[in-house]
Amino acid sequence: MRVNIETERLILRNLEPNDYEAAFKWCGDPKVNTYMIYPLYKCAEDVKIWIESLNPDDPNSYDVGFVIKETGELIGSGGIIYNPECDVWVVGYNIRADKWGNGYVPEAMQGLINHVRKTRKINAIEGKFAEENHKSKRVMEKLGMHYDRDGEYEKLDGSKRFKAKIYRREF
Repeated sequence: MRVNIETERLILRNLEPNDYEAAFKWCGDPKVNTYMIYPLYKCAEDVKIWIESLNPDDPNSYDVGFVIKETGELIGSGGIIYNPECDVWVVGYNIRADKWGNGYVPEAMQGLINHVRKTRKINAIEGKFAEENHKSKRVMEKLGMHYDRDGEYEKLDGSKRFKAKIYRREF
């Protein structure tokens, strides 16, 4: 959905095609990509194609960029997508490595979850992360999520498979 949300330090807004070079800073970073489902982007033009494929009018998908209010700098993205088969909203996010550890992701995701809860019924949220990705585990804990079950996932190109933890929060 189309959104423009403000948190204490961030503006959460839909990604636009002209964001592709800024988004390439994390989409093309092997360190950020380590546990991501998407393969490592090799060029910024491919990021532009991805951004153009997003549907900002889908009422079951909220994909946003994370912009630092103070500087106007796009530093990451994330979203919450409804899975009607399980009646759960699934969260996902990523952010530039040089911005890790500043609390931006929990702030952004909590702001997005709060916004969606104002207009949509959310019974539960879930997130999946690679077992060894302790930073993502911490983000989910800060969002009030708790361990629910083990799982696994693989990169979209099949290049790597991960044992995963699935965290959940009921509302």
